[in-house]
Amino acid sequence: MSTLTRDELFLSVIEQNKGIIYKIANSFKKDENDKKDLMQEIILQLWRSFDSYDEKSKFSTWMYRVALNVAIASYRKEKRQNEIIAPMPESVIALADENISTEREDDLNLLQKFISELKELDRALMLLYLEERSGKEMAEILGLSETNIRTKINRIKEQLKQKFSKINT
Repeated sequence: MSTLTRDELFLSVIEQNKGIIYKIANSFKKDENDKKDLMQEIILQLWRSFDSYDEKSKFSTWMYRVALNVAIASYRKEKRQNEIIAPMPESVIALADENISTEREDDLNLLQKFISELKELDRALMLLYLEERSGKEMAEILGLSETNIRTKINRIKEQLKQKFSKINT
């Protein structure tokens, strides 16, 4: 370990992995203020549990687990408070290429919509899947077995295919 203080080390690893926080906040909140609140809550929880990180797994894996737990808890709390299920934001998947064809863009928008309709655990799983995380890492982050992860992904993919086939017929 280097001579960095705990505070400096924390800030350094947060800076290196801040994309995780942004992706999760964008996937679970639509309103900009809500996104900022969720990001702050995630960072606060990461700070509180920073000493419990044991380096058995990559920091990003541990960070995903903490951040997704905070986001899911926030989502459930909001759902209970409002007594309605709010749709997920349209920006589940960030589009990096602005030159995407209209047809492909429409398909991506539909995919975002379909993913937003999934249960929160399935939505978190698809977020990790689309990030191309390994089955082992997804299992570690979500606290499920690799077999369960593969099964859930296959079922979700089948659901999404069925939704697309209904639109294309």
